[in-house]
Parts: sequence; structure tokens; C-alpha cells
Amino acid sequence: MTDNRPSGADWSGVRLHIVTGKGGTGKTTVAASLAMALASEGRRVLLAEVESRQGISRTFDVAQLGDDERRVARGLHGGEVVGLSIDAKAALMEYLQMFYKLGRAGGVLEKFGVVDFATTIAPGARDVLLIGKVYEAVRRREGKRKNGPHLYDAVVLDAPPTGRVGRFLNVNHEVAGLAKVGPIRQQADSITAMLRSPATVVHLVTLLEEMPVQETIDAAAEIERIGLRVGGLVINQEREQQLTDAAIDALRRDPDDVAALETDLATAGLRVGPTLVNGLVQTGLDLGDRLDMETRERKALTALDRPTYHLPLLHEGLDAGGLRELADALVGQGMA
Repeated sequence: MTDNRPSGADWSGVRLHIVTGKGGTGKTTVAASLAMALASEGRRVLLAEVESRQGISRTFDVAQLGDDERRVARGLHGGEVVGLSIDAKAALMEYLQMFYKLGRAGGVLEKFGVVDFATTIAPGARDVLLIGKVYEAVRRREGKRKNGPHLYDAVVLDAPPTGRVGRFLNVNHEVAGLAKVGPIRQQADSITAMLRSPATVVHLVTLLEEMPVQETIDAAAEIERIGLRVGGLVINQEREQQLTDAAIDALRRDPDDVAALETDLATAGLRVGPTLVNGLVQTGLDLGDRLDMETRERKALTALDRPTYHLPLLHEGLDAGGLRELADALVGQGMA
């Protein structure tokens, strides 16, 4: 597949990388790989999640994360990845303390379930609180100097899946009926300005299958509609082609003519019978069908005209070495 990669497609100048994808496409793995890729040459990267699934801790095999920012991995040449799991309840308590100085009263509200009630009945406000923590991390400076260097060179957000990401990121619309003025409205406006700025992109993760690709196309349209910038497309878990096109064509021409295959297997010293040979033929035909499907889905993604990156299927599973392999692949393709 030819990538439509413009000059500067390594996203230089981007400070917030939002990663989303259909459930099951491996968006958390891709977010972690991107964070590792960015955490090279001494760079410090924050990897944040907002769904309380502890996907980051499982991916890096570390203790569960909370609202304290903690290093989860070392990057190349002195870089590091810091993990954060943002909880809506903790974010609301912090918000109440920051703007209303509730002190111990905040604990009383939590004891009587007011905090849970507020974050449940007002999902728009909940999303503002969650993204607000990300917003603060993107803008945070070292020390107390307003013009000092940023604490993090980049922030990667493992966002909700594509089916919910538009509503999650469209914070101004979601709080319109809740707050016309006041601190939460001001924060929503500030967050929206950041999300729509050149410093933010939304990357989409997909598999070469019909449903994930269609959700990717729909999500790209929704993200553009709400005024955000679509970043790269990451095609995850790509398989190597195990049969040549010529071999697949030969199987399709006459799947019942297995004499040549039987001879080749016998020559290789394998004991063959009808069950084995027919099973191999069917596997080859199934592979051909899958390759045809992947070709169609690649063409559909090409129509989005976005830089595209490819990650291999890790047959040995995801461990520290596999995560490094994926990060290196993203660096080599210019995503980081």
C-alpha cells in the first residue's frame, strides 16, 4: 500500500496524540507503542487512560495505576514513559477543591454518594473532568515558571473506542445544557481550543476487516465534523502472506486436483492422506479469501487520504520485546 505521507508527517509540533479504534483492534497496545516510540532521545512522555480498565498497567506489566503519575517504562537514550489512569471521581474531587475550596466537605459529599451521582447523571461534565486532567498535563511546566519547559514532551491519550470518542471529545456540545457560564464552562472552552489546535491529532487504529474499517471511516468523518484533526491510520496485526499469488490461483483453478500437492508433500518426506491434503487445500482457499478482503479494506482506507502505518501481528504475544518491536516499527515509518 502506498502511504499518503506528506512532508512533516512525523507530527512534529504535536503535543497531544489521541489514540482511538474499535474495541478489539488493539488501541491500547498502539497507544503504548506510540508512547514508547516518542520516548526516545531523552524525551519524557505521559501515557494516560480514562476508562479505568488498567490497560496501561497490564500492557507494561506494572502495578495498577491511579491518579498519581508513575514511570512505567524507560525509552531509548534516557527517555521515559509515565503512566496515569484518570478516574472521574478523583477528578471531580480535585475540581471541587480547586474552584470551591471544599476541603473536608468534599469528603462528606463522597461519603454520601454525591460524587458518584454527579459523575453519573452528567456524563458531559464527567468527560470535561477527565479531559481536563489531560489538558492540565499537556500545559504543565517544570517548576513554577510560566514560560519554563513543558514537563512532558508529549502526551498520548488512550481514548474511548471509536463508537464513543466523538461524544467524549466534543466537550463544548456535551456541557451546553449543563453550564452556560462558570468554571466548568470556561474549562470546556479551554479544552476545546486545545483539542482543535494544531498541537492535537486523533490517530485511528484498525484491523483489515470490514467492521473495524467501517468504524474507522465513520469516526474520521465525525472527528472532522466536530473540528478536530485526524492524524494517522494505524493498521494493526498485519499478517505476512504465507502463500504466493500463483499458488492461490492454482488452488482456485481446480481445488479438486491435489495430485501435485500430494507429490510435493511426499517428496518432502511427509506422510500424506486425503484428510491432510484436503485440509491444506481448504486453508489455502480461506487464506486467498482473506487476502482479497484485506485488499478491499486497504482501498477503503486509502480514500481517507491520511498517513498510514503498519504494525505486524506478534505471534509470540505482547511482552516487553514485542512492545519495543512495535515502537521501533512506528519510528521507522516516521510516526514518531
